[in-house]
Amino acid sequence: MFTRQARKTRALPATLAAAALCAALASSSPVAAAPDAARELGWEDLIPSGWDPRADLESLGGEDLQDLSDGSDRALELLDAYREAARSAPVVTELDGQRIRIPGYMVPLEFEHMAIWEFLLVPYFGACIHVPPPPANQIVYVTTEDSYPMTNVFKPVWVTGVITTQAHLNEVGDAGYTMEAMSIELY
Repeated sequence: MFTRQARKTRALPATLAAAALCAALASSSPVAAAPDAARELGWEDLIPSGWDPRADLESLGGEDLQDLSDGSDRALELLDAYREAARSAPVVTELDGQRIRIPGYMVPLEFEHMAIWEFLLVPYFGACIHVPPPPANQIVYVTTEDSYPMTNVFKPVWVTGVITTQAHLNEVGDAGYTMEAMSIELY
């Protein structure tokens, strides 16, 4: 039978090991300590500081755009110039590889039988459906292993996943960011 002192002495290595483990965990980065944590972003966080999207519009011409006819040569010329400026909108490179959570609306790209696998995430309802689409730094191309039901396509969602600054060009809207969705849930 162990005495009280013998039990304390025998428990000392386990206590030291537990203390060392606690110290190691306390000094770890927050990502290592909480692997499921995602940084919550707003759409303004996807725009580099100092970039002014209005400057691109103003550089296209000084005429009043409301006075142009939709099918006129000048309107089509300006629309092409805007699309090129929007496609080259700069991204925030520091976001590359970060796990984020961002709200937005889905524009389905790849779907079947009311299930979506690929979509563009955009900041407002109707973006990319009506021309012109938002700048590329305001569009995220999203893929998912598990399909998402299309019954909720008109409602905003939260998308969590790892974002990259890899562009995705398509005819609906050019995305400045790409994300593999880990979860999609209603906003």
